[in-house]
Amino acid sequence: MTVVISGYIEFEAHEDVGQIIRSARPHIEGALAEEGCIAYAWTQDHLTEGRVWVYEEWTSSDTLAAHLNSHWYRDMGGHLAQFARKPGTPPIQKYRVDLVQPVYDQTGVAQGHFST
Repeated sequence: MTVVISGYIEFEAHEDVGQIIRSARPHIEGALAEEGCIAYAWTQDHLTEGRVWVYEEWTSSDTLAAHLNSHWYRDMGGHLAQFARKPGTPPIQKYRVDLVQPVYDQTGVAQGHFST
């Protein structure tokens, strides 16, 4: 079952966020090369200064667990630890995905509900 990681981190030095992400590139590329990694994105929020959105997608809980025990995860944590974070940021969450469907139906209309 697919697992999605989603949330954000807020950094004190908002002016450094672009460089924080660019300098994390080796860690991001390493995670993307791991078995079971579908997506691994760290994106600057252009409306909230200092905020970085984290989005990951893994093929299973096992592949996520392997990532969380890899040097890529530890190295990214070490990289991010160099930069002060704003207090009170909500935790990044993980979600198990039991059903995936396109937003737009066969007629091109966006649907909020899932068809069965």
